Amino acid sequence: MKITVWGINFDPEPTGIGPFNTDLSVYLASKGHDVSMVSTFPYYPWWKKDKELHAKLRGKPFHRGVRLYCCWHYVPSKPSTVKRLVHEMSFLTTSVWRILTLPAPDVFIVVSPPLFLGIGAFLVSRILRRPFVFHVQDLQPDAALGLGMLKPGPAVRALYALEKWTYSSAALVTGICQGMMDMFTKKGVPAGKQYLFANWIPDNASPKNTPPSNSGAPASFRTANGIDPTTPLIAYSGNIGAKQGLEVVVESALLAQQAQLPAIHWAICGEGAAKPALQAMIPPTATGGVRLYPLQPDDLYHALLREADVCLITQQRGTGQFFFPSKLLSILQYGRPVLAVADASSELSRAVREGDFGLVVPSGDAKALLAASQTIVKASDDQRAAWAKNGKAWVDQFRRSRVLGAFETRLAAVASSRQ
Repeated sequence: MKITVWGINFDPEPTGIGPFNTDLSVYLASKGHDVSMVSTFPYYPWWKKDKELHAKLRGKPFHRGVRLYCCWHYVPSKPSTVKRLVHEMSFLTTSVWRILTLPAPDVFIVVSPPLFLGIGAFLVSRILRRPFVFHVQDLQPDAALGLGMLKPGPAVRALYALEKWTYSSAALVTGICQGMMDMFTKKGVPAGKQYLFANWIPDNASPKNTPPSNSGAPASFRTANGIDPTTPLIAYSGNIGAKQGLEVVVESALLAQQAQLPAIHWAICGEGAAKPALQAMIPPTATGGVRLYPLQPDDLYHALLREADVCLITQQRGTGQFFFPSKLLSILQYGRPVLAVADASSELSRAVREGDFGLVVPSGDAKALLAASQTIVKASDDQRAAWAKNGKAWVDQFRRSRVLGAFETRLAAVASSRQ
């Protein structure tokens, strides 16, 4: 097949949708397909472009067997609702122009967000007479409403109309969790047009061994950051944005200090639009407790997951039904218990309950998070072993070859349908 993957995120972005867009493209190319990726210059989660990387990618036609086309787009340093709109529309405009200058593929894979790519997908598919798969990583209008970024009114109705129109125009609508499938049904997408295309983990049953650091010694997050080996470590790694609601972590850590409870080190590693505000919540006089770190390089990231006593995943209240945190899959490979902050109706809560690999507390409840953190770090060795075993068993369903192999088969059926 000749395939064009079309999305705003790509390698070397370390978090979010980018790694999955990259690996999907590389996998399909490795199977002998002619794959092009139409994307942008890396910007996420920092919300800024790397000029040196920009220059390198501009002259790089291939990326691990994938023909790569990077389109210019506007990146706001301080994203707001209006600036995000301009950001997404700028990519829509430049990427449509680029695609129309390229040979037509057999099928397009269009990755949302941004939802506005639905406009481009419709136009391009009609002009070139090619089908498109619309792959939804995040139900954008619902999430924006849940976060309060948008208020009910004409703008929201327009977004829902665009969403409905895009789904009806696509040959196949895919989502990353069962909750999305349920939402597609509510939004009128026929069952035969839906496909559960989950995010995935590597085929190897065990996570990476410790890669050597630049000094040649084994990497250690605790050693690198002066964290006592006896202090319980609760770790978060990923985007720091509105959807994550990490404010509750700072509030909980400060409550623990006020109550003079046994020390826990909360490590929040990442970048994102909400990081400056989160840092401002931590008093300059605070010692220990909670600390913000930059996004970690690979060796220290894997060391963080190995050395953490507990891994943390948080979601803002009212958003958990509309996206699924793929970081959960990486965490479970390391056998870490999960402390989840999420609505009871969220996909994350459902996964933790069904898989029985950790604890869940309600979004925004700092006191409940404080109580759960004390409970989970004091868990017995037997309980921790049970959580690790359960987590590894649950995550096994998301192995790369299984997920991508099944999708490749379904994609071939879509491509052949145009005949």
